[in-house]
Formats: sequence, C-alpha cells, structure tokens
Amino acid sequence: MNITKTLDAKGFACPMPVVRTKKAMDQLNTGDILEVFVTDKGSLNDIPAWAKSCGHEIVKQTQESDVITFYIQKG
Repeated sequence: MNITKTLDAKGFACPMPVVRTKKAMDQLNTGDILEVFVTDKGSLNDIPAWAKSCGHEIVKQTQESDVITFYIQKG
C-alpha cells in the first residue's frame, strides 16, 4: 500500500477526527491513500460512515492498544 499522507488525530474527541480527516482528504487526489491515527472510539463508526457518504473507501483498518488506524482511499 502506497500511503500518500498521514494524519495524527489521536487525543481528539468527536467530531474532530472526522473534521481533520475531511480537511486532509480535500488536499489529496483521487486514488491517494490517507493514513489516519485516532483514539476516539466513536471514530470506529464515524469515519467509515463519513468515508462511504463521500465516496471514499476504507481499504484497511487496524487497532493496536487504544490507537485505531484507518487507511482511506480517496474516491
């Protein structure tokens, strides 16, 4: 996987992880991949729902300890 940009949104509560993810995605080109680190458990539902509604794809999602990592491909 070729990561275009990384966003560290750890420590932020809803809705900031989604807001920051949207801002980062706006700077990318179609097909680029954004790696996002979050600690807010609400992001487990919020980020995939946001990505789907905007036409983006979660290509991978991992969780290590309290850090959730999303790999989002811009649609």
